[in-house]
Amino acid sequence: MAVIDIRPQPFFGNKNRAFWNLQSAGWAAVLALRGLSGISNGLPLSFLVPAIIGTITGYSISLLLSVIYRNLINRKPLVTWSVTGASLAVAASLYAFVDAWVFRIQNPTSETAFGTLFLGALFLGSMLLGAWSALYYAINFFLRVEEQNDQLLRLETQATRAQLAMLRYQLNPHFLFNTLNSISTLVLLKQTEPANAMLSRLSSFLRHTLVNEVHSRVTLAQEVETLHLYLDIEKMRFEDRLRPSFDIDPAVRDALLPSLLLQPLVENAIKYAVTPMEEGAEISVSARLDNDKVRIVVSDTGPGKNGPIPKNTHSTGVGLGNIQERLNQAYGEAHEFEIKSSTGGGFSVIIALPFETREQIDKEAAHDNATSDQIRNEAIFGEHASDRSHGGLVTAPAMASSHQKDINP
Repeated sequence: MAVIDIRPQPFFGNKNRAFWNLQSAGWAAVLALRGLSGISNGLPLSFLVPAIIGTITGYSISLLLSVIYRNLINRKPLVTWSVTGASLAVAASLYAFVDAWVFRIQNPTSETAFGTLFLGALFLGSMLLGAWSALYYAINFFLRVEEQNDQLLRLETQATRAQLAMLRYQLNPHFLFNTLNSISTLVLLKQTEPANAMLSRLSSFLRHTLVNEVHSRVTLAQEVETLHLYLDIEKMRFEDRLRPSFDIDPAVRDALLPSLLLQPLVENAIKYAVTPMEEGAEISVSARLDNDKVRIVVSDTGPGKNGPIPKNTHSTGVGLGNIQERLNQAYGEAHEFEIKSSTGGGFSVIIALPFETREQIDKEAAHDNATSDQIRNEAIFGEHASDRSHGGLVTAPAMASSHQKDINP
C-alpha cells in the first residue's frame, strides 16, 4: 500500500500564493460580515449589491495600497508616513465615493444627501483601510526583524565556524612539523625503509583527517581510528617506549565530538611523558557514559607536574589552550575540562561532553524547524483569530499584503 509523504511547508514558503489566498479570504470575510449585519437588521436581499460592490472596491484598493506601501517601507520615516497618510486619505475617499454612489443609484428615492452618505462611508472606509494599513506595516516590520535575527544567527554561526577552523588549522602544521622532522632524521641516517613506512602512514593519516570539514564533528569511533593512525606513526619513532591502550565503552562509540580533539592530548602525552623517560610511558584513552554526558580521559604514566599547569605549550602555542577554546566554541558552558597532575603521578586530562549522536541531532533539527514554523505562523495569525471570526476583513488582507515586498500582485 502506497504511503503518501506529507511534509509540512511554511505558510509563506510561496509568498505569491499566500498573498492571494489571504487577500481573497479576508475580503470574503468583509462581505460575510456586512451580509450578516444586514440580515440581522432585517434588510432586503437587495442590500447585498452595494455590499458586493464595496467589497470588490476595497479588494482592489488594497492591492494598490500594497504596491505603494511596498515601495515606501524602505524610505526615510518622514517620507514613508507622510506619503502613507496621503495615500490612505485618497484611498478612503475613493472607497467612500464608490460606496455612496452605488447606494444612491440603488435607492434613487432616498432623501439622504450624497454628502451625508459620503461622510458615513468615509468613516467606514477610513476604519477598514486604516486598520489594514497599520497591520500591513506592523506585520511587515515584524517579519523584517525576524529576517534580521535569522541573518544575525547565520553570521554568528559563520563566525563560530571560522574560529573553529582557525583553531583546527593550527593542529596540522604542528603535527606535520614533528613528523617530517622525524622522517628527515631517518633519511639522514639512511634508514630509507622506516622513512618510507612513516611517509606511507602519514599519507593515510592525512587522507583520513582531511575527509572531514574543519568545523565538523565526528563519532568517537572515528576519532579513535584517527588516533590509531597517528600512533602507528609515532610507534615508528619510539617503538616499545610508547605503550598506548584504549578502553572505549560501546555505548558511546557513536557520540559526536569535534574532529581531531584528542590527537593533541595524545601528542602532548608523548612529548612530556614518553620522550623524556628512557623507559617510556603508557598512554591510555578511556570513554564512558556518565548520565547524559560522555566522559573522556586521556592519561599517561609520565613524570607529571606540581603547581599550576599552563594551558599552552611554550614551544608551539598549540596544546591544551587550543582544545579548551575549541570546546568553548562548540559547547559553551555545557562541557567540562579538567586537568590532574602530580609529581611522579602522571598527567590526566578529563573532558565531559553532552552525549549527542547524529540521529538525535537530525531529529532535533527537524523538530525545531517544524516548531519554529508553527510558532511563527501562530505569532502572526493567533493574535488576530478572534478578529477574523467577527471581521477578518481587516486582518487577513493586511497580513497577506505585508509579504508582498518581492511580489507585484
